[in-house]
Amino acid sequence: MSQRHRSQEAIPPPKMDSRAHAHNERHRIHSELDALTAQVSAGYEPDEVHEPGRAWVPSHHHDSEKAKAKADSGGALKRHWKMKMWKRRTSVRRARAQAVRIASE
Repeated sequence: MSQRHRSQEAIPPPKMDSRAHAHNERHRIHSELDALTAQVSAGYEPDEVHEPGRAWVPSHHHDSEKAKAKADSGGALKRHWKMKMWKRRTSVRRARAQAVRIASE
């Protein structure tokens, strides 16, 4: 069994604290965006309003370089096999087979 969380020196923070931190971050981001929207709708030109930069957005990735490379390449390299086009193709095949059956009768 893993000894990762058994050491007395490094106790992981309670889940409630990490959830509260994430909630606070989301609230902070939404309030900044709401303030920005309120200023623009009050009549300020979008160029005059101080837009918060990328620094206020929390990092979502453990390896930011890998995430940037993935974003630059246009997304994930592997696609999930069961996508909408697959479903459409399947339904088209079924409809075609049904039409052939009806025509042959």
